[in-house]
Amino acid sequence: MWMRMLVANSYDRQISDAARVLAEGGVVAFPTDTVYGLGADIHNTSAVERIYTIKGRPKGSPLPVLISDISRIGDVVSDPEPFALHLASLSWPGGLTLVLPTRLALPDALLQDGFVGVRVPDDPICLRLIERFGGPITGTSANRTGNPPAVDAGQVRKQLGSSVDYILDAGRSQLAKPSTVVRVAGTEITILREGVVSPDAIMRTWDEFRAARSGV
Repeated sequence: MWMRMLVANSYDRQISDAARVLAEGGVVAFPTDTVYGLGADIHNTSAVERIYTIKGRPKGSPLPVLISDISRIGDVVSDPEPFALHLASLSWPGGLTLVLPTRLALPDALLQDGFVGVRVPDDPICLRLIERFGGPITGTSANRTGNPPAVDAGQVRKQLGSSVDYILDAGRSQLAKPSTVVRVAGTEITILREGVVSPDAIMRTWDEFRAARSGV
């Protein structure tokens, strides 16, 4: 991780350029703790819609959101569930995507049945980009739908060509496992995808959380 932090400093100009492109409504490819991602300002509907075109992704499949810190969860979730906040405090930054209900005005492309997926990635370059931009960005993988995810800038260019406005080339991504995706809706905890964080660990945490809340 300390090596990635040094890399983040050395790529400061690219990070600034990528943040400017995002602010101007563009689409940026960038490294994460898993694979390269495609980022756009989540409040720019046309930029978000472009990602579907770039990827050839069917509509109706919501895009995940990346934030820079747990303190920014309110940017996308109106009233975070207490257990969701507890899980986030244990797992962020890292490989846990929380799918949570929200009443905030977000593009339809980010929502499914009133829920949005959100995560704090464990990668200094990615975090610096989000911080420099100043708000949440999309975090879907930088590849054509059905093709393997891109793990470096060369693979992004090969798959997506000039359709991306800027590629933040910082070498290979960390190639960690995909994030675990968990839907939290009141007392209903659903594992939507297994990944870095063990489902058993999540359910144990849920049992411990309920026991603590009930005074058992």
